[in-house]
Amino acid sequence: MSERAYDVVLYGASGFVGKQTVQYFARHVGPEQVRWAIAGRNREKLEAVCYEVGVSVDVLVADSQDQPAVDAIAAQTRVLLTTAGPFALYGDALVDACVRHKTHYVDITGETPWVRSLIDRYHTQAAADGTRIIPSCGFDSVPSDLGTYLVVQHVQRELGVACNRVTAYFQAEGGFNGGTLASAFNLYDSEASQQFQDPFLLNPSPSHSSAEAERNRDPKAPSFDSELKTWVAPFFMGPVNTRVVRRSAALYDQWQEPYGSDFTYQEYLKFDDPFSWAKATGVTAGLGLFVGAAQQPQVRSLLQSFLPQPGNGPSEQTMNNGWFCCELVGTAADGRKVRGVIRDKGDPGNRATVKFLCESALGLALQGDALPGGQARGGILTPATGLGSVLAERLRHAGMTVEVNPEAAD
Repeated sequence: MSERAYDVVLYGASGFVGKQTVQYFARHVGPEQVRWAIAGRNREKLEAVCYEVGVSVDVLVADSQDQPAVDAIAAQTRVLLTTAGPFALYGDALVDACVRHKTHYVDITGETPWVRSLIDRYHTQAAADGTRIIPSCGFDSVPSDLGTYLVVQHVQRELGVACNRVTAYFQAEGGFNGGTLASAFNLYDSEASQQFQDPFLLNPSPSHSSAEAERNRDPKAPSFDSELKTWVAPFFMGPVNTRVVRRSAALYDQWQEPYGSDFTYQEYLKFDDPFSWAKATGVTAGLGLFVGAAQQPQVRSLLQSFLPQPGNGPSEQTMNNGWFCCELVGTAADGRKVRGVIRDKGDPGNRATVKFLCESALGLALQGDALPGGQARGGILTPATGLGSVLAERLRHAGMTVEVNPEAAD
């Protein structure tokens, strides 16, 4: 792909998150390092973004459902980064073009039924060609997936045993953008919403025993966590992130690099004292009410009228003052514990998501030989299977804390 005009094209660059990817590239990527361009369906809006951000880069125009126009963009770049969701509505032509033109791809989707459809349609071809199609490279689902991978690697390399289990605990502060909410509501409008409940939806072989399903079922109620000695609650992103982590574990198992026998992963929201029980209970009840309302078309329409619309999102102050922390506890086969953490300043759904996504694209563009599996690996991958330690190191250099304890935790 060395003869292509661009290393990375940022598609959806005039959207709320898309504009932030342009700002990130403008601040962190020198033209001598990476040849990049922006793309979307409206030239006027794209040129306005260039003017506002203060960059002079090529502008490529293609409606996401215009296959020939999308093909023309995919054929010109080594990596296509897209923030244009809902991806079930606007992502098919982009992925199709990337697979046919052997162009690597990253996005920020949390729409697991759509990712399942990509696996069914494109995994075999992309794997044969060494094309890395990597959905879910934002806050969905890099901390969960990359953090688990790093903890498992530490258990195996430093302790010399397999990893039986990883549990992640999230704390965060920030806001939602309209695009993320539109993707979530579109899921409830589609026939795919029932797939969302399958704990092994993204695994190469989705069928599992009832015992495996029980071990991996989504938590529904708050509980006291004896590991952290505080109360935790179901994490609303858990039904997305857990499926991605389980796909990573299953793929590594196929490649003879298993995480561990009967490996399990789960994640929660963590609450600190005082009143951690009340906080966990209140958040669980609130989430249940929201999900129940979102499943009712008339109530959902009313909800949408009060929430940010596509193209809108939190204020600069909210995004700058936000933060997230993902703590991970790995349990080795012999019972020893290893702890990891991924945390950063900035709103997780916007600032952190943009950092995750842009560094994922840059890792694909600049460090192909160092990626897991080398240049030959391809398919519908995950952050852990497609980027691995390359992404971890890039995030550290970008100022994010990404650590695993050098010694087993007590």
